[in-house]
Amino acid sequence: MRMRRDRHNLAGFANGRRIHSRARQALILAAIILPAVFLSGCSGLVSGKTAASTTPLQTYSISGLITPAAGGSGAAVTLSGAGSGSATADASGAFTFSGLSNGTYTLTPSRAGYTFSPTSQSVMVNGANVTTGANFTATQVTTTFTISGTISPTAGGNGATVALSGVASATTTANASGVYTFAGLANGTYTVTPSHTGYIFSPASQNATVSGSNVTGINFTASVQTAPTYSISGTISPTAGGSGATVVLSGVVTASTTTDSSGNYSFTGLANGNYAVTPSHTGYTFSPTSQSAPVNGANVTGINFTATAQTAPTYSITGTISPVTGGSGATVLLSGPAAATTTTNSAGTYTFTGLANGSYTITPSNTGYTFTPSSQSVAVSSANVTGVNFTAVVQQPHTVALSWDASTSTVSGYNIYRSTVSGTGFAKINPSLLPTLAYADTTVVNGITYYYVATAVDSSGNESIFSNEVSAPIP
Repeated sequence: MRMRRDRHNLAGFANGRRIHSRARQALILAAIILPAVFLSGCSGLVSGKTAASTTPLQTYSISGLITPAAGGSGAAVTLSGAGSGSATADASGAFTFSGLSNGTYTLTPSRAGYTFSPTSQSVMVNGANVTTGANFTATQVTTTFTISGTISPTAGGNGATVALSGVASATTTANASGVYTFAGLANGTYTVTPSHTGYIFSPASQNATVSGSNVTGINFTASVQTAPTYSISGTISPTAGGSGATVVLSGVVTASTTTDSSGNYSFTGLANGNYAVTPSHTGYTFSPTSQSAPVNGANVTGINFTATAQTAPTYSITGTISPVTGGSGATVLLSGPAAATTTTNSAGTYTFTGLANGSYTITPSNTGYTFTPSSQSVAVSSANVTGVNFTAVVQQPHTVALSWDASTSTVSGYNIYRSTVSGTGFAKINPSLLPTLAYADTTVVNGITYYYVATAVDSSGNESIFSNEVSAPIP
């Protein structure tokens, strides 16, 4: 049942707006809260108070994809607009927001070291899940630097070969002044080693650490070689562990180099003496760990190593969502050092396995339910984590049914405005002019009181001042 209030003459125009005299009649607005539980009989609104009737609320989802997966995996996606939330894209760059009512939303992705095209997208939910048009492209942002220096005197520096090893490997040739430069380098530690037939260098090599700026002054002095030199070489196998490995030479001189794609390495320009060769590569161990390589009037070959991949232990996170009516079939999202999604079994139990040490966040979701707590932080520290439990509570969707008295003047239609603060902050919620005297607001949220006013609009687009205000506290 709908209760109407007495009409009153309009006292003025909101924000200085003008309206045709035929539309200057007051609008009497009423609101009815419609919970999801049907009640017998009818109820209405007297003196601005609300009464309940029943209207179920359908919810929907928005899903999308961030490509390529290297940039999309683990990216954060923020939802704003008719509702708010956040999600973490899975290993394929896919993400989903569920439990959404009709309305317009904005999706905004972010990830350190990446930019996104477009930077955000507007998506409208209108009676169906949105599965297309919410995609993004991730582009990695890179900044590089240089390492440079001079080899003197120019007789030994001009045309000298300079090798770079470490985070990246490269070779260049010093110019006529003995100047060399390596460009396009990421942050990290490198080793610079010059060579030139007939010359030895002091120092034989130098370390250079790039940390957010160019590195200059990595200089060497070339001296005419007076004695023959030799080389030490070998191979690290298999190539999966050998390719790109760092090999350090110690002894009479020290040097560092990086193996090629086949795992081969070589140190040249070595005088007679005792040397040791030691390989290293993140994620691998080596057999033997180091080898002696004495040089005595001849090149030394066959200083070989075998690389074995290290296997790090992993752990699990488990928990239960109760009661089973809300826990069974719930979606559980894992974010942090790794991202994953799983579905609880019929008892509401979930498990994430194969996890490295680190801090993770567990977030459950299930259409029609809220969860306590909404998410939990979990630290994995060399042991499985159990008992990360949640309680599911049935959501009770509501609709506010609004009705008003017609203007006694000729008008084209009506607008409805809503706020969560009495007397101020009103925003229009109907997408187009309303030709009838009723409107249902299906986008309300539990636990919030809403305030509504109505206006009339004539054929010239002039709009009346706000009607009386009615409130609708949502349980």
